[in-house]
Amino acid sequence: MAEIFLDTETTGLSFKDGHKIVEIACIETQDLIPTNKVFHKLINPKRDMPEEAFKIHGFSKEFLSNKETFDQIADEFLNFIKGKKIIIHNASFDLSFLNGELSKIKKKSIDKAVVIDSLEVARNKFSGTSNSLDALCKKFNIDLSRRVKHNALLDCELLREVYINLLDAKEPKFNLSSSNLDEIKSFQREKKYNKTILKISEDESKRHKEFLRSELKKNFY
Repeated sequence: MAEIFLDTETTGLSFKDGHKIVEIACIETQDLIPTNKVFHKLINPKRDMPEEAFKIHGFSKEFLSNKETFDQIADEFLNFIKGKKIIIHNASFDLSFLNGELSKIKKKSIDKAVVIDSLEVARNKFSGTSNSLDALCKKFNIDLSRRVKHNALLDCELLREVYINLLDAKEPKFNLSSSNLDEIKSFQREKKYNKTILKISEDESKRHKEFLRSELKKNFY
């Protein structure tokens, strides 16, 4: 099954208090290797932007005013994540907004059964310490220099690196299927039995023997 690393940015901390999603990013991977398929949308929340939220992600009300609304991107988003395992850091936060928005437009909610919360994975592994995305990046020596402001797409990329380290998997290696191995063996057999045999002249053979006699005698001791 493919995986989706997902992150959102919002106008505040609670959907129930009227806050909205302003950015959604998803990166698809297969066995944790990026497939180069990405879903990324900036969203018009149709409300003001609190100063505290603006300081975090830098998206103003004016900047977002000409972007699509959530109902306009919902079907594309749902199709992108369909049938895939979803990995989110602090999943309860993002799901509360996503499912709140989906419920509002009468769309099916995201099933928690397909979601892995990397924050819970980190807490089980490093109890008693900070397990924010920033803290985990520092713990695993992951470069944070690009993270001047919170950005959902960049956070997805960082989360993938963090999650690989949480699993002690490091960067995953390519998995060779049996068909791949058969092709490699076939190539090796073909390579083996197609070697070109070169014949040398009698004169070249004679000179080679003379060279060996003289050189071996000089270098024997």
